[in-house]
Amino acid sequence: MVVRVVLLGTAAGGGFPQWNCACALCTAARDGKLPARAQECVAVTGNSRDWWLLNASPDIRTQLAATAPLWPGPGRSTPVRGVLLTDAEADHVGGLAVLRGGADLRVYAAPPVLAALAPLRAALDRYAAWQWADALTEGGFVLAGGLVVTAHPVGAKTPRYLAAAADDRWVVAYRVEDLATGGVLAYAPCVGAWSPVLDELLGTADCALLDGTFYAADEMGTVVPGAAGQGAMGHLPVAGAQGSLVALARHPGPRRIYTHLNNTNPLLDPASAARQRIAEAGAEVLADGAEFAV
Repeated sequence: MVVRVVLLGTAAGGGFPQWNCACALCTAARDGKLPARAQECVAVTGNSRDWWLLNASPDIRTQLAATAPLWPGPGRSTPVRGVLLTDAEADHVGGLAVLRGGADLRVYAAPPVLAALAPLRAALDRYAAWQWADALTEGGFVLAGGLVVTAHPVGAKTPRYLAAAADDRWVVAYRVEDLATGGVLAYAPCVGAWSPVLDELLGTADCALLDGTFYAADEMGTVVPGAAGQGAMGHLPVAGAQGSLVALARHPGPRRIYTHLNNTNPLLDPASAARQRIAEAGAEVLADGAEFAV
């Protein structure tokens, strides 16, 4: 077997088109000229029976319904075994409430995220007793289906809804390896700045799913005049001298896929110059529902 990966959603928080935005890209999506995208979430498996969610978006119900390998049965049994959270952002944890009542689910997250979710954890445990585990446990952890996972801190950005202490473990990336084949997926949908940690992850990966939230550093104010600046949003832009595309040039080996695309991002348009540029650099943007093997 290999690591099977399904992109359940590829948009940033709010999805695409965003409900309260009438920018050119959102308008084009409403007019049917660009494909709509659900909020970012991924499903992975090592044996095609035991599936794990990488983040749990608020769109998780429709995402699961649209993905046949994740359908339930018999009865209320489900192939979904649990969730690996990269952070505590609303668009990555909102789907946990939708999954309430699922039996024996296991949720992995870094310690500050587990602490921040304490009220939600208490509420969900009244529906079904879940296991909540530290993703940063030394040596990593093994998932049902033959996947071994390690988590790596890549950011200190706290969710806007929290007044929390600084901690460099608020955001993590995951390295998911198939024990049988050695195939490695690196998953880093939230990156505030490039770091040696990311270089190390990409150095051993066969495929990387990376933060593509913003294409340009000044994108928010340019595309949506009057919108809040993106500087505090904790996402490294794709373009620019300090952008991720330059960093990716050091790692031509792995397949490189951008995800978590904001509604202002020209990468949403297949005909854009931005899409052409990343294609020339060997990077990709895939549609919701895309499936591939690592």
